[in-house]
Amino acid sequence: MNILLVDGYNIIGAWPELRELKERNLSEARDRLIEKMAEYQAFSGYRVIVVFDAHFVQGIERKYKNFKVEIIFTRENESADERIEKMAINLNNIKTQIYVATSDFTEQWVVFGQGALRKSARELLNEMNHIEIEIDKKLNNTTKFKQNSKIDLTDEVAEIFEKWRRGRF
Repeated sequence: MNILLVDGYNIIGAWPELRELKERNLSEARDRLIEKMAEYQAFSGYRVIVVFDAHFVQGIERKYKNFKVEIIFTRENESADERIEKMAINLNNIKTQIYVATSDFTEQWVVFGQGALRKSARELLNEMNHIEIEIDKKLNNTTKFKQNSKIDLTDEVAEIFEKWRRGRF
């Protein structure tokens, strides 16, 4: 099994779309990252765990699942880096490969020393862009095959009818 541990705020700060969203609303940026990681998880088959530092969210440690992605807010006075290091040690075994997504160079080397593989924020963004392209291709192929009609229509006429149906004309 492959597990991807994501340093949430590090990725938010590194991805242009999320960084821009963070300036307006941090909560929306977190939600968008979680949505993207759900797509990543569904496409790749990895178990994805996103870890956020507690100092941005007051209160006690929280764990929950959203879109089947595990989300952890660390305890007060515990950084995401510390939690990720502990998890990399605890989850590592002969049947599991741990990947850590962060652009924190020190964190990358610490987890690498514990047997985990590192993914920079840029690498993860490139993978995510590739996954989104592949998902779009699959969706387009699926919708092409589902356009059945009892009337034999040319592709051009069928496309016009589809636009009318969707209110885009």
